[in-house]
Amino acid sequence: MSPGARMEYLRAVHLRYKRANRKEKSIILNEFCQNCGYHRKHAIRALNSFRRFTKPKPKKRGKPSVYNKSSIIKPLKRIWLAANLPCSKRLKAILSLWLPFYESEYGKLPQYVLTALHSISASTIDRLLKPTRIKYKGRGRSTTKPGTLLKKQIPIKTDQWDETRPGFLEADTVAHCGESMAGMFAFTLDCVDIATTWTEQRAVWGKGETGVLEQIRDIEDSIPFPLLGFDSDNGSEFLNYHLLRHFHHRKQPVQFTRSRPYHKNDNSHVEQKNWTQVRQWLGYHRLDNPDVVALMNKLYKSEWRLYHNFFLPSVKLLEKKRIASKTIKRYDKPKTPYQRVMESPDISDSIKASLKEEFEQINPFKLRKAMEKKLAKIFHTIYKSKG
Repeated sequence: MSPGARMEYLRAVHLRYKRANRKEKSIILNEFCQNCGYHRKHAIRALNSFRRFTKPKPKKRGKPSVYNKSSIIKPLKRIWLAANLPCSKRLKAILSLWLPFYESEYGKLPQYVLTALHSISASTIDRLLKPTRIKYKGRGRSTTKPGTLLKKQIPIKTDQWDETRPGFLEADTVAHCGESMAGMFAFTLDCVDIATTWTEQRAVWGKGETGVLEQIRDIEDSIPFPLLGFDSDNGSEFLNYHLLRHFHHRKQPVQFTRSRPYHKNDNSHVEQKNWTQVRQWLGYHRLDNPDVVALMNKLYKSEWRLYHNFFLPSVKLLEKKRIASKTIKRYDKPKTPYQRVMESPDISDSIKASLKEEFEQINPFKLRKAMEKKLAKIFHTIYKSKG
């Protein structure tokens, strides 16, 4: 007999046992022990201590929760989903950026809701969104094939960059190969500025040297600061004469470096962005239709870069030290790449003024909706080509 069945049997027997005389109780006990396999003393204790009705749980002590209200949780959840499921510390910084645009999309919020959302803490956000996070839950393949010809001419980066000054980029390629690397498919060229965390993405068909160089030129024209350094892995799409000439044969040469072979953490900044800026959105699907490259670049060059650089804050590691067996890390406050560019003393006032003007004309909710439409078109193109 299962534990549930024993409990049901106990519930049915206990009242009859309670009202029975001594002789009847002995008969009930014999029957109860035989059916349930209990020792007689255990059966007596179970029947005597059973309570059909239990006391209600006491109410939670203290003041009622200020934030656990549907009127507060609803806009909080909407912004969290629109911002692509950020952690609570980043979401707290996002709220102040996104709330001014919320009313134009979903209607006006009561003043007490606005006050609560501006004052809410990261730990409270975690508690409120815990039931929602459960509903929204592969590792990728490495496609870096070594380029051996120029390893002696392109130095390994050994922390010689001034990482507080904008203009030093880390670059990597993300393969949209699905589960097979056979044949041709699309790649995303991912670049991140170390000082400001400004990111740019471009799509290429295959990893041809000229195609990658063309998109690097386009990225260089798009970033709001001059390119000073370029660091990549040891893939053949980067270690080639086309890229070496592009960076070195100019009036002010760009410092071109590479990471150590098989040391992925040397490019830790861009490796992190490969996940947050590419994989979280495009997943691990196989994009093997050349028509998607133009669609991806149309997305990357417009809403994509505005959404990630103007409205999604990130944290930067300021200090890391080891004390005994513990590693202690200290991070700065979450800031968007746009905010870090505006705070940088190395960027001219004219560039900052043009970025501010651009920021004032865009809405993160509209950007997100436009991105979803273009992503749907990309996946429709892929599925249509597969029949």
